[in-house]
Amino acid sequence: MVIHNRTPPPGTLIHSDRGVQFTSWAHPWRAKASGLVPSMGSIGDCFDNAVIESFWGRTQTDLLNRKRWKTRIEPA
Repeated sequence: MVIHNRTPPPGTLIHSDRGVQFTSWAHPWRAKASGLVPSMGSIGDCFDNAVIESFWGRTQTDLLNRKRWKTRIEPA
């Protein structure tokens, strides 16, 4: 779906964790067939996603948590 909707240029790096959908034989085969370069994090590496996790954490704090809710269950 991403390939169809965004048409990334050949050589685009796609990084993933070790989820079952990414470790299947079909995922890297499809990525390479589309001209993409698959990349996967190492096992037990706590620094693998540290930069992006920090980015999303800060984004949520700065942008999403600005609204004051009347109760704790209101956003749900």
